[in-house]
Amino acid sequence: MVKGKHPVNALTAMQIAKLSAAGRYADGNGLYLVVDKSGAKRWVLRTVVRGRRRDMGLGGVRTVSLAQARVTAQRYRAIARGGGDPLEERRSESKETPTFEKAAITVYKGLVPTWKNSKHAAQWINTLERYAFPLIGPRPVRQITSADVLRILSPIWTEKPETAKRLAQRISAVIKWARASGFYTGDDPVVSALAGLPRQKHDVQHHASLHFDHVPELIGKLRACSAKPESKLALEFLILTAARTIEVLGAEWGEIDLEKRLWVVPASRMKMKETHRVPLTSHAMKLLEQARALSPDSQLIFPNHITGKPLSYNTLLFVLQRRLGLTATVHGLRSSFKDWASETTSVPNEVSEMALAHKIPNKVESAYRRGDLLEKRRPLMAAWGDYVCGAKGQVVSVEFRSGG
Repeated sequence: MVKGKHPVNALTAMQIAKLSAAGRYADGNGLYLVVDKSGAKRWVLRTVVRGRRRDMGLGGVRTVSLAQARVTAQRYRAIARGGGDPLEERRSESKETPTFEKAAITVYKGLVPTWKNSKHAAQWINTLERYAFPLIGPRPVRQITSADVLRILSPIWTEKPETAKRLAQRISAVIKWARASGFYTGDDPVVSALAGLPRQKHDVQHHASLHFDHVPELIGKLRACSAKPESKLALEFLILTAARTIEVLGAEWGEIDLEKRLWVVPASRMKMKETHRVPLTSHAMKLLEQARALSPDSQLIFPNHITGKPLSYNTLLFVLQRRLGLTATVHGLRSSFKDWASETTSVPNEVSEMALAHKIPNKVESAYRRGDLLEKRRPLMAAWGDYVCGAKGQVVSVEFRSGG
């Protein structure tokens, strides 16, 4: 360094990582890296405020990068040169602006009532607690940059792609809330960070299914296995109705119209947030009779007979994989139904899609089909019930006329 000249941007990220001796290391323009005897590293800005020398801590190296420390130091020096007090400015900002952690918790609490799955709710906040809070949790949310997001996502972007994607979405949700609340200005740092990350491998993993040829055998083994009666009834009902796990576990007697042989699942419990009507076949009706006899006083159709509460989410998967020894998933059984309908019947695709409560992807077709094709789904579900509850390998052909 030339004598008489002050250092400017003297430090590098590599030097900072290697420094271990206790001391004060100048970066320039009053910014110093302080290494404590314990090995902890922190930033300090030395400046003159209204005629007096002041030292300001800017945070630790783990949460404030070199680039961020320089930007913050420059801003605070400008305030001091203008006759202001950067310490007072920071106190004011701290009072007005929540930290990223507090902002995230606020967003989380607002979202919890909208989620049906408590497991998803826990995962939402746990992911931020594990990956984001240690790096940016204590920082005011207005100071979060794309560099911060990049530091959080980079270590897991290719190793844990799904976790990284969800984490990015959750950080972005916090930033959007902060912007809407007036705590953040500028572009979404997540968008800029994603542009700097490598392309992920897109290996689509489908739920393991069971070929429909084996579903009748599954029903026989299910009825004979040692699982709890309510669990066996719930799983068989799920197979017969091609419903989702969450829909069956939360099913209540108030949703059943015995006269019309109909199960009406309210929109609040459906994935697509639309009411779904399920035609009940003679096989499904028999299961309901057994369920009523098992728990005559319960509002739920398939309650835990000990606690009276809904069965846990993984109960049916446990029966399928542990009791029956299959690798298929409960959700994969819906694929078994779909494959059966596609390969052994002449049912139009939209009818089987409606049976699965799927959205029709074709917008023109979706606009044309105003109803839910209930009457066309009745013979389809009846044939499915006869097939899975009948002799192994029996294929029931279902014919549909194009009209109506």
